[in-house]
Amino acid sequence: MIKLRLRRMGAKKRPSYRIVAADSKSPRDGRFIEAFGLYDPITQPATVRIDDERARHWLSVGAQPTDTVRDLFVRAGLMPAPERQPRNAAVAEATVE
Repeated sequence: MIKLRLRRMGAKKRPSYRIVAADSKSPRDGRFIEAFGLYDPITQPATVRIDDERARHWLSVGAQPTDTVRDLFVRAGLMPAPERQPRNAAVAEATVE
């Protein structure tokens, strides 16, 4: 399966990340198929650059984004925000009754 995930770059204690499409069995910083974005959490505000066309391509062919990449795509407007479920469904059902 192809995963859309972050690949760590940058210096020690100064991380920056590339958004890549990689085989799910490859290591985090190992082999990847294509890099199509950049995420720098150190800057204020965080820098996010994504090639929208390539991201849509990978999503259309069935690549699965990790949770962090999904959040970045939601912020960039590439994906709809997921519906949030209550942490404890039993508590939510008890309060409705």
